[in-house]
Amino acid sequence: MSALNSFPHTLNVVVVGASGGIGSEFVRQLSQDDRVARIHALARNPVNDPAAKVFNEHIDICDEDSVDAAAAEVTAAGKLDLVIVATGILHRGEAIRPEKSLRDIDAGAMMDVIRVNAIGPALIAKAFLPHMRPGSKSVFAALSARVGSIGDNRLGGWVSYRSSKTALNMILKTLSIEHARRFPESVIAGLHPGTVDTQLSAPFQRRVPEGKLFTASKSVQHMLSVIDRLAPADSGKVFAWDGSPIEY
Repeated sequence: MSALNSFPHTLNVVVVGASGGIGSEFVRQLSQDDRVARIHALARNPVNDPAAKVFNEHIDICDEDSVDAAAAEVTAAGKLDLVIVATGILHRGEAIRPEKSLRDIDAGAMMDVIRVNAIGPALIAKAFLPHMRPGSKSVFAALSARVGSIGDNRLGGWVSYRSSKTALNMILKTLSIEHARRFPESVIAGLHPGTVDTQLSAPFQRRVPEGKLFTASKSVQHMLSVIDRLAPADSGKVFAWDGSPIEY
């Protein structure tokens, strides 16, 4: 069985952030997919996945030399069909917390959030996009968030996280224009996974309406379905877990 029937057979896949709650679930489900031949599971602290088609490798998305080294190692195995960037930061102990008001803005914390959520994916795209497979469908997908939508922002707060995801959306849109010139069959997209029961959302789950907190398994199932339905006309856009477009 495969969740990726719109792709060719023997897919060469990269999952960045493979040790996280969502990233590890992407690796697990893709490792069971009949069309996937090889998965490069990249993380700062790689997990030793025993699946034969999973290759666990190191990457630090905030270090361009590390990103370039990972790209060189991965692409030595062939062109890429699917790259999923499942990295992200919302909080880190007391040092980084979502701002409740302007008084909470801290320059250092804000830069850390933007570095991980926007600059890191941009560096990954810079290193990996030139190695996508030409002549057939390929997808570069990065986890975004509905709160990064400017048009949808009616509550305020969370300045750093919102801004970092808005920046990510602009990066994906801009790269999609350049990328289409050489890879017209390719798609670059942002994906909103919903609110997922992981460490990232754990401190904020009590506010989630009943039935709206997804397991990682359910969220990844939804996102793989969205990825399978993506077409070149969708490149540069952001989609929710149910496939509905999210305004910029």
